Amino acid sequence: MEKFVIEGGVPLSGTVTPAGNKNAALPILAACLLTDDEVVLRNVPRINDVETMVELLQSLGASVRWTGPSEIAVEAAEIAGTDVDRELSERIRASFLVAGPLLARFGRAFMPPPGGDVIGRRRLDPHLDAFRALGATVKHGRDIEITAPELGLRPCDFLMDEPSVMATENALMAAALTRGTTVIRNAACEPHVQDLARMLEAMGAPIDGIGSNRMTVHGTGALRGCTHTVAPDHIEIGSFMALAGVTGGELIVKDTVPEDLRMIMLVFERLGLRSELHGADVIVPGGQELVIRNDAGDHTPKIQDGPWPAFPADLTSIAIALATQASGSVIIHEWMFENRLLFTDKLQLMGAAITICDPHRAIVVGPRRLRGDRVDSPDIRAGMAMLVAALCAEGVTEIGNIWHIDRGYERIDERLRALGARIARVEDTARVEDLATRFE
Repeated sequence: MEKFVIEGGVPLSGTVTPAGNKNAALPILAACLLTDDEVVLRNVPRINDVETMVELLQSLGASVRWTGPSEIAVEAAEIAGTDVDRELSERIRASFLVAGPLLARFGRAFMPPPGGDVIGRRRLDPHLDAFRALGATVKHGRDIEITAPELGLRPCDFLMDEPSVMATENALMAAALTRGTTVIRNAACEPHVQDLARMLEAMGAPIDGIGSNRMTVHGTGALRGCTHTVAPDHIEIGSFMALAGVTGGELIVKDTVPEDLRMIMLVFERLGLRSELHGADVIVPGGQELVIRNDAGDHTPKIQDGPWPAFPADLTSIAIALATQASGSVIIHEWMFENRLLFTDKLQLMGAAITICDPHRAIVVGPRRLRGDRVDSPDIRAGMAMLVAALCAEGVTEIGNIWHIDRGYERIDERLRALGARIARVEDTARVEDLATRFE
C-alpha cells in the first residue's frame, strides 16, 4: 500500500490540462460491447477504475489494447459468455454498465453485485425497471440474471423513477441496439451521459434530446465501430479550481467545455472563489481572499447538490474543503448520498470547524487554519478533498488508502508537483523523516 506525504502552504500555480471524464470513459468502454467492429477511444484517463473496466471487458472475451498514453482500441467480435466476473464486478460500481450491452446484443446478462465507493445506498432498481420496460425478465437475489424475450428487446416509452446516471446509460445502450424508437423520460443528463449518447450516435443510433431529461433513441439492429474522444472531466476541473483557491495560486485549466462548468463556477463564486473563462480555458486568479457570500437578508447560504444541471454530487466533498478556507458560514446539503459527509471527521482532525447536523447536512465555518495530520481516504472524492486540505495546511499531512484517489485522478501527484506542490508517493510503511528527499 502507498500513501501521499504532503507539505502544505505552497501556492499551486501554472497550467494544467484536464484528463478525460472518468464517468464518461467507463460507460463508453462498456458500449464497445454493442458491436463486432473495432472502437477507438481517445483521451481515456489511465486510472484504476478504467484499468478494472478493461480487465472486465477482457474477461468477457473482448480484445482491448492501449495504443497510446490515452488511446485505447476495443474489439468485441468474440465474446466468450455473459456471466460477469464476480471479483472484477465487486471492484467498481461501473461494472453494472455492461448489463445493458450484454442484454441487448446477446439476450442475457448475469451480474454479481457491483462495488464502488461506500457513500450511501445506490439503488439498482432504476436499471432493472428500464430493462423490464424493454421486455426483459429479471431474477434477483444477491446476484441478478437479466434475460431478453425470445425475439429480443422491444422499444418502449418509459419514465424513470429517479434520474439515475448509470441507469440512464444502461437504458441508452440497450435501446441503441433495439430496433425501433425508445423514449426515456426523467433521464439523467449529466455531461458524461451526453458524451455516451454522442458516441452511440457515431455508432449508428440517432438520439434526440441529448442534454435534456427526455431522450428518444432510434435503435437499430446493428451498430458499427467508431473513433470517439472522451470529453474533459468537469469534476477534475472543479477539483483543480479548488486547489488553486485554497493555496492562493494562479491556475489556468486548458481545453475545457465551458457549458459543463456553469454551475460549478457559480457555486464556487458563492464560496468566494472567482474564476474567468477565456475561450475554452478557465483562469483562477491568484491571491484571492475567499469570503462566503450570504443570501439576501444576510442569511446563511446553502449549497445543495442534485441531478444535472444542479451542483454535482461528486464535488460536494471538494466544496466542503474549499469552504474551510473561506470567511463566513455555509450549509452544505448533500441531498443524494447519506454517507458522503462522514469523511468530514478527518477535516475536523486537521482543525476544520464543521458541524454535522444529520447524515445529509453540515455547517462549515471558516476560515480555519488547518494543520497536517495522518488521515485515510475513504472514497475517491473525499480523498481529493483531503488533498485540498493538506495542500493548504501547516506542516506535513500523510494520506493513506490513496488507491481510492488513483481510481479517479490520473497521476495526480505528478501533475500537482508540476504546479509546485510538495507531495510524494511513498510506501505506507515508510517513515517521514527527511522532507528534502521525500519531495525531490
